Amino acid sequence: MAGHSHAANVMYRKGAVDRRRAALYSKLARLIIVAAKTGGGDPDMNLRLKYSIEKARAANMTNDSIRRAIQKGTGELGGQTFDDIHYEGYGPGGVAFLAAALTDNRARTAGEVKSIFDRGGGSIGTPGSVAWQFEKKARVRAEAGGKTEDEVFLALADAGAEDLRLEDGKWVAMGAPESLGALRAALETLGLAVADSDVSFEPKNLVEVTDVPTARKVLAILEGLQEHDDVQSVTANFDIPEAVLARAAEEP
Repeated sequence: MAGHSHAANVMYRKGAVDRRRAALYSKLARLIIVAAKTGGGDPDMNLRLKYSIEKARAANMTNDSIRRAIQKGTGELGGQTFDDIHYEGYGPGGVAFLAAALTDNRARTAGEVKSIFDRGGGSIGTPGSVAWQFEKKARVRAEAGGKTEDEVFLALADAGAEDLRLEDGKWVAMGAPESLGALRAALETLGLAVADSDVSFEPKNLVEVTDVPTARKVLAILEGLQEHDDVQSVTANFDIPEAVLARAAEEP
């Protein structure tokens, strides 16, 4: 292809990685700021802050950046206010999306999120329009540590675990929101290092997408929301078979 070279491709990929890392650090800083603002700057007394710091460290965010974010939240470096908002919408094929955002400008973020849905052939919804299709769950990810599924699930049984699966070499334990601390403690007692934990929305049922053009549009909405600076997390209820996913990733 004209104009293509290995060096140019490497530079493009590095630029994309750098941009995503910067966006990730911005999102993590906002989590820390809001946690410190609502619960104080001591992670030993503020679990939300403690878990936010853990996420930041797992992403290799520097201690200086973490400290500055805490100080912004407590007002030591000048107060910064973010609103916690959920955006709901539908994509092609009836796929439901739920995006959690922290924004300092509601009107701007709402307009940009609407544009992401519009470009992907979807539509932004009103509060409650899709939220009923999701439920809050505690979610803890921990290193596999060579443990079998039976060993891990047995250790988690009394901690309120409702589901356990292995994803990308890590155990993912799910339970009711109030079981978050118990699930973490059980995994740590088993000798497994916790990678991250939070309370997030999970779909109650999945919508299978088998049409390649529809899959591309659904993935475009997902990627657009994930890459938006204000959006912290995105949950959607689609299930795309591997064969369809592979074809959707190809050039149209």
